[in-house]
Amino acid sequence: MPWLDCNSRRIHYELAGPPTGPAYVLVNGLTQYVRLWQPFRDALVAKGFQVVSFDMLGQGQSDKPSLFIRQDDQVEVLRRLIDTLGDRPIFVAGISFGGVIALRYAIDHGDKIRGLVPMSSFAEVPAQLFMLGSALRTGLILGGTSFLQDLLFPMNFSGEWLHSMRHLIDLARHRGWLANDVYALQNLMESFLEFEPLTDQLSAIRTPTMILTGEYDFLTPRPLQESLRAHIPDSALVIIPRAYHAFTLEKPALTAYLATRFAEEVMAGRWRGKGSIWVAPENVGGELTPFPEGFDHMRAIPVRTSAPELAPQQKKATAS
Repeated sequence: MPWLDCNSRRIHYELAGPPTGPAYVLVNGLTQYVRLWQPFRDALVAKGFQVVSFDMLGQGQSDKPSLFIRQDDQVEVLRRLIDTLGDRPIFVAGISFGGVIALRYAIDHGDKIRGLVPMSSFAEVPAQLFMLGSALRTGLILGGTSFLQDLLFPMNFSGEWLHSMRHLIDLARHRGWLANDVYALQNLMESFLEFEPLTDQLSAIRTPTMILTGEYDFLTPRPLQESLRAHIPDSALVIIPRAYHAFTLEKPALTAYLATRFAEEVMAGRWRGKGSIWVAPENVGGELTPFPEGFDHMRAIPVRTSAPELAPQQKKATAS
């Protein structure tokens, strides 16, 4: 089991895939741990990527400072980890709070990576997100990690997925309880609630960037992703149909497919960024389609439906 030493703290990380291929570094969400990347990681490895996943400070098997886990500390961990990977194409993908850490890294060290994939992420914390974060912190303090997960499951996933996985949710709750510490999570949440906006710094990111957002994500809704697209010069916004906040867990194969396509396009010089807006396919192997002209991409994905059935009197009038 590899470990990274960072400012006298130990960081647990895992490597999978060929050591000479292009690399994907995956940055956890706030309450995540490395094992939750497994289906997504395995799909990337099958495409020839070496995948690096790690527990941030305060998470999983990494050290858990009892106080003052700063975002700067997390960015430094990411920097040192990327520095160990050598001279090859490196891509960074982070989900939710992990996307924030990835954005901050790219602002200062974007020349070290070939591509950036913020997923369900944000560069500012509006009132709605701040209040949700505060409520989650209160739930953690009063009810512990198990109660926090009870709140997070319906916030992150579709009803269909929760129903299909109901036999595994208790196991996932137990593993989350074992992997995470209530005080460390509280400190991580404090670093989230003390968030300082990054919007004015996003223009410094010159790295090709694919912004992934779920169609139905209400934790970090589309206006937050639109802010990233509007301020990162070589970016594209990709909307995943029928996806919620934690689509790397609910739709790992599709998300890995999109991440692979992005990396391949960047390495081949075919990346189409330039602030474009796309709708992802619903299945692996499908094509991305430009968001239809004449529709507001901030509202919904337009879906073509069949013509409504005519009423009997309408059919008679048409026939005559």
